[in-house]
Amino acid sequence: MSTDRRAGEPAPSGTRTPDGDPASPSRGSAEHSDAPQAVQPTPGSPADGDGAPAEHTGAASGAEPDAPAPGGPHTPDGEAATTPPGGAEQPGEPQAAPSAPAAPVTEGAEAAPGAEPAPAPGSPKSAVAEALAAAVRAVESGERSAASFFTEAPRPARKAAPARPPRPAATAPAPAAAPLIGAEGLAGVREVLAAGGAPESLAIPVAEALGEQAAEALREDPWQLLAVPGVRPEQADGFARALLGPEAGPGDERRARALTGRVLERAALEGHTVLEAPALRAALARHAVPDPDEALQSAIAEGTVLVFQEAVEPAQGAPAPQGEDEEVPVRLLLGLDRCAMAEESLADGLARLISTFAAGPEEWEPAAAAAPSPSAAELIRAAASAGLVTHTGGEAARAEPAALVAAARSLGLRAYAAVHTEDGRRRLAATGDPEAVTVAGLLSGAEGPGRDEDGALALDLLAVLDAPQLDVETAAMLVESLADGTRLALSGDPAVLWSAGPGRVFADVVAARVCPAVVSRTPDEGPVGELVSGIGIGELSQPAAPGKEVVIVPVRDPGEAVHRTVQLVADSIPRAIGVPAEHTQVITPGHGGPAGTRALNAALKERLNPGPGRFGGFDPGDRVAYVPAPGRMLPGTVTGAEPEGLRLDCGGSPVLVPRERVAEAVRHGWAVTAHQAAGTRWPAAVVVLPGDAASTLTRSWIYTAFGRAERHLSVVHGVDQALPRAVAEVPAKERTTRLRALLQAQERPSE
Repeated sequence: MSTDRRAGEPAPSGTRTPDGDPASPSRGSAEHSDAPQAVQPTPGSPADGDGAPAEHTGAASGAEPDAPAPGGPHTPDGEAATTPPGGAEQPGEPQAAPSAPAAPVTEGAEAAPGAEPAPAPGSPKSAVAEALAAAVRAVESGERSAASFFTEAPRPARKAAPARPPRPAATAPAPAAAPLIGAEGLAGVREVLAAGGAPESLAIPVAEALGEQAAEALREDPWQLLAVPGVRPEQADGFARALLGPEAGPGDERRARALTGRVLERAALEGHTVLEAPALRAALARHAVPDPDEALQSAIAEGTVLVFQEAVEPAQGAPAPQGEDEEVPVRLLLGLDRCAMAEESLADGLARLISTFAAGPEEWEPAAAAAPSPSAAELIRAAASAGLVTHTGGEAARAEPAALVAAARSLGLRAYAAVHTEDGRRRLAATGDPEAVTVAGLLSGAEGPGRDEDGALALDLLAVLDAPQLDVETAAMLVESLADGTRLALSGDPAVLWSAGPGRVFADVVAARVCPAVVSRTPDEGPVGELVSGIGIGELSQPAAPGKEVVIVPVRDPGEAVHRTVQLVADSIPRAIGVPAEHTQVITPGHGGPAGTRALNAALKERLNPGPGRFGGFDPGDRVAYVPAPGRMLPGTVTGAEPEGLRLDCGGSPVLVPRERVAEAVRHGWAVTAHQAAGTRWPAAVVVLPGDAASTLTRSWIYTAFGRAERHLSVVHGVDQALPRAVAEVPAKERTTRLRALLQAQERPSE
C-alpha cells in the first residue's frame, strides 16, 4: 500500500503520499497510540442490554448517553444510543435505588417504537401466563423439560398456503406523530413530573410513550418513566422514591417489570430480537433486583415479555440424541412482542412464498443463456425454479440481480429491484436498471408499481439488494406485502455490517438453507477491491496501488488523526487524486471522543465551510447526515432555512426538515459512522481509526468502512496491531435471533 508519513518525521524514499511526498512504508505498524484506552463492555455480551456494540457506535470515550432519536431508540444518525464508559450503567456494577430523587434527563422527545405501559400491578394473570411462569421455574430448576410445559408444539412445515384476508397497504416507517393528548392531559403530566423532581421538558416524551392516561400511569407506576429513551434506572428510582416514599424499594414488582422491558429494548438496539433467560436474569441482578428469578417469572406472567423455547444444537462432534425418549436440550428465550412477532411473521411469510411458488424453469432458459455472466445465469435459473433465492457477492456482483430483473421483464413479468439508498439506485442504474426503487419508497407507495386490490405489491418478482441492511421489522413488512407466488431474491454482501435495527435477516435466511443459494464468482476489481475482498476472508493484504488508490496515514494520537484527516480531505486528495472535498467521505467508529464524528465534523466545517451556524447550528453549504427514520441516513447539503424548517438537497431531491425535528434528525455529515455509510459509496473515503477505538473494531466494521471507497481509500491509522488482529480474529458482534430456527422448523415434516 502507499503510505503517508507522520508530521515532522523524515520519510524514506520509495513511497509517496497522495501529494507525491515521500512516505514511510507502514501497514498496521504505526506507533501505539498514546490516547487513553476506553473502558468497554465485555465484547459480545448482551446481558444487561446497555452496552452498545462496536458495529453501531465504535469509539468508546465520549460516547452518547442513551440518546433518543426520531421515531425510536436510535440516535439522530440512525444508530443505537449508548451509555458512556464510566457512566452510571457500567456492566457488572449493581444499580441500587438512590436514596434521594434524581431528576431524569433526556436529550429528545420521542418514544421507543412499540413501547407500551407495563400492565398495572395486581392485574389477574391468565392461564397461559401462569403456565409460562411455571415453565421457567421448572426448567431452570431441572425438575422437568421445557417441552412438557409449553402450550404450543413446534409447528409443522406448511405445505400449502392458508387462506388469508385482504391485506391493507403497508406503510414505510415514519417519524412519530405528536402525542394525542390535550393541554389538560399535558398539564397533569407536568404536575406529576414536578412532584417527582423531574424536569418539565419530559412532559411531551412521557405523553408520547405512555399515551393519553400518562399522568395516571406515572402516579400508579413511577418506573414507567423508563419507557422514555434517555432516562436511566437510577433516575427513575429517584423519581419513584419522591412519589412513593420509602415503599419505592429495589424489589418493587413494578420496578422489576420496567427494568425487564428496558433491558430488552436496549438489547434490540444491539440487534438482538430475544435474550436467553440467564442473560436477562443477570442483567436484572446488575440493576439490584433482589430476586431476578421471581422478577422474571412475574414479567412473563404479566405479559411484559414473551417466552420461547428453542432446541440447542449439539456441539460439533457430540452425538445427536437417539430415540424418542431421549430429551433434546432446549434454551429459553425472552423478547419484546414487537421483535418476536415480527420474526414469526417474517418466517411465516417466507415459508408462504416458498410453498405457493409455481415453477416454470423452461421459460427462463433463453434468458439465462443470454445472461452477461455465468453467475448471473445461475441466479436466473435459481429464481426460475424457486420462490425464494439468496445471492451473495461484492460490489461487482450487483449486476447479477439487475440481470435477473431484466430477464423477468423480458418474459412479461412485473419485476423490480429495491435498494436502501439513493446512491444504491445510482449504482444499480449504472448496471442497466434505471427503474430501481428504494425499500422505503416501495413500501410507502411513493415508488414502484403500487398495490393490487388485495393490498399486495403488484409484483411477480422482487430483488432486494443490500439485504444485510434489512432489519426484522422492515423485512416482515416487506414480505407480508408480497402476494402468494411472488418470487423474492435477497442479494447482498455477507461480510458487511448487519442492520442498524434488530435481527440479522439475510444471514439467518442464508444459514437456514431453506432455499437455493447462489454465490457470485464475479470479483471486485482494482486495489480497493482486492484489499476489501481479502478482509472479507480474514486477510489484510497489501495490494499494489500504482495510482495511490490505497494510502495509509499513520498517526500517534487522536489530535493528529483529526489534523491529518482535514489535510487529506481539503488538500491532499483533491490535488493528487482529483476528487474534490464534497465527494470525499470521512468514516470513523463512533460519534464521541477526540476523533469521533463530532470532533471531525467541527474541524472539517471550520476548514471547508466556516460560519456561525445561524440555522440551528447549520449554514448553507454544510454537508449533513439526515435521518428521516431510524436506521436510514440520507447524505445532503444545507441550502437554506425558513420559519418552517431547514432546507436540504439530498441527492438532487429537495427536503424540508420541520423545525422541531432538526436537532433530532440532522447532523453534520462530513464524517459519519460505518453503519450510516452502509449502502452508499463515494469516489474517495477517509477511514479514521483512532487509538481509543482499537477494542471496538471488527472485521465486518473494517470491511464495510473500507468498502465505501470507489476510487481512493486513505486510512488514518492509529490502532497499531489492532487492525490486523480484528480482521483475522473478530468477525462480527453476535446477535441472538430466532429466524433461522423458525425457518428450519417450517421445513421439517409434521410428525
